[in-house]
Amino acid sequence: MLGLKVRTLFFSPLSSSPKPHLKPYSLSSPSNFCIRMSSSSASSQIIEHVVLFKVKDETEPAKVAGMMSGLNGLTSLDQVLHLSAGPIHRDLSSAFKFTHMLHSRYSSKEDLSGYSGHPSHLRVVKELGSPILEDLMAVDWVADDLSGPVVPRPGSAMRLTIMKLKGGLGDEEKAKILGAIGDIKDCLGSLNQMTYGENFSPARAKGFSIASVAIFPGLNELEALDSNPELVQLQRDKVRDLLDRVIVLDYVVPPPQSASLS
Repeated sequence: MLGLKVRTLFFSPLSSSPKPHLKPYSLSSPSNFCIRMSSSSASSQIIEHVVLFKVKDETEPAKVAGMMSGLNGLTSLDQVLHLSAGPIHRDLSSAFKFTHMLHSRYSSKEDLSGYSGHPSHLRVVKELGSPILEDLMAVDWVADDLSGPVVPRPGSAMRLTIMKLKGGLGDEEKAKILGAIGDIKDCLGSLNQMTYGENFSPARAKGFSIASVAIFPGLNELEALDSNPELVQLQRDKVRDLLDRVIVLDYVVPPPQSASLS
């Protein structure tokens, strides 16, 4: 059961000694090597904030649309660098069946805190969210090396992965998992962005402690990962025994909405 979910994220280089002249692995390249390349664009630190929602089955569509509209309206808050909310395209998890997702970015933990406590945010949560939600989960992490635009392009496809470690594991095991995710980043030629880190807000994370988000140009590039037998290779020898549960889901960035907090 874990194998299917981890398979969609962890990939393995087929050689530990790539040659300098080889190009990075891409979906159109026959090369099976992962080359660590230095980015020519500037990198910056941001805070990633992801909330997963499970809407009650009997909820009227108009109420769901109202919650999404209210959440997307929060993009106009001063603290927010980027925010989008919409339906989940595909949930590959078995333990939870979330229906919608919010992804947002901030310059600092203080800005995230300011957003969370803002009256407009609290009003949307209380009046539009709480009455129709069955379940909710949130994770936050520091992305130290974001390269490229802070605001993902509408139509971009995201793969979110959230991991719960087995009990009793420490910093060494966490570092091993984070290192494995870092290796993935160097193997995906079609990748626009990837950030990952340790969750620093445990209250609503259900015990999950490591998260990553990979952003692709669109669904075609994302879905090619799962259909390419050479690229989709399980790193089970490295991390499988360290993980208790894994949540994997896909999300497509919706078109921007007119911001309204009225």
